[in-house]
Amino acid sequence: MGNSKFGKFIMLGAILGGAVSMFDRSTRYQVKRKTSAMIEQVGYYSKNPDVLKEKLQQQKDKYVSLYEQISGDAAYIKSQVDELKTLTPQVKELVVETKEAFVDSKEEYKEIVNESKEASEVKKR
Repeated sequence: MGNSKFGKFIMLGAILGGAVSMFDRSTRYQVKRKTSAMIEQVGYYSKNPDVLKEKLQQQKDKYVSLYEQISGDAAYIKSQVDELKTLTPQVKELVVETKEAFVDSKEEYKEIVNESKEASEVKKR
């Protein structure tokens, strides 16, 4: 398997695909235009390395600030999740207590309603 031709044929396919795509006039024009622009930029930055250095520094600063912002947001979300984890048992207990209070109140209301029915039946007699 040491003499695998897979990689060679992939490269050959890429080269042939690129050559066939050059038969299209608009593709040739775009490749020529982009190549010219790239050569022009390389020439500019080779003559002005300080400009390139400044641009790279700006990009680095942008990515550093983005990283810091994302890190801060992640830390905030983590703290909120931790707080939610601590509150969840308390909220669960509160809900259970509230449910029990409503169940107890329901029983009391039933007793009150039954007493008032009995009282109204006694008055009717």
